Amino acid sequence: MSVERILHHFPLDPFSRQARLALAEKKLSFREQIERYWERPEPLTALNPSGLPPVLIDGKGEARVVACETRAILEYLEEQYPDPPLLPSDRAGRAETRRLIQWFDRKFDFEVNGLLLHEKMEKRLLKLGAPDLGALRQGREAVRAHFTYLDALARDREWLAGSTLSLADFAAAAHLSVIDYLGEAPWDTAPALKRWYGKIKSRPCFRPLLADRLPGMPPAAHYDDLDF
Repeated sequence: MSVERILHHFPLDPFSRQARLALAEKKLSFREQIERYWERPEPLTALNPSGLPPVLIDGKGEARVVACETRAILEYLEEQYPDPPLLPSDRAGRAETRRLIQWFDRKFDFEVNGLLLHEKMEKRLLKLGAPDLGALRQGREAVRAHFTYLDALARDREWLAGSTLSLADFAAAAHLSVIDYLGEAPWDTAPALKRWYGKIKSRPCFRPLLADRLPGMPPAAHYDDLDF
């Protein structure tokens, strides 16, 4: 008997993208429900009181599980569908993976997305006027600093958290891919990070993200180019 699985998400939301990557890597089929979360749709708020995506519904009836927002979804998927594992088998690797997830979901999101994503995308969706040039400049300085740090990690490791693909790579790919869509990823400053991104960008789980388009806001020309 097939299991109905629904992901409520927004295509260019980095947090939603993490859930999509994990589901696809684990080869778990799901139906997409795209949410205009800034409009506070009642069905989404009924599922998640914060009104934010992603929300995963897994199953029906009494067996139905509703997992709200990224961390809960990723932990649920690891526990319920452990193959393939997306957390390292060793304690140090798991700790480093969780540290990097937090890095992106807290520090990168605040210092980079809170400026570049807000000014270039969220303001457009909310009809808040033109981007603030000072905020854009600050965001671009921040993203270059982050790229310098991440490039050092990518030089020394096969994957960002160590020797195996992990949720840290999906957190990084989710956030960086949105910045790349906006044409704000300074790949020329971070050759090792660019090689890592090319490797994860070529995985089957990543293909649906490359097809994402926001009406009226096309991606950078190289966005879906695997040989960028």
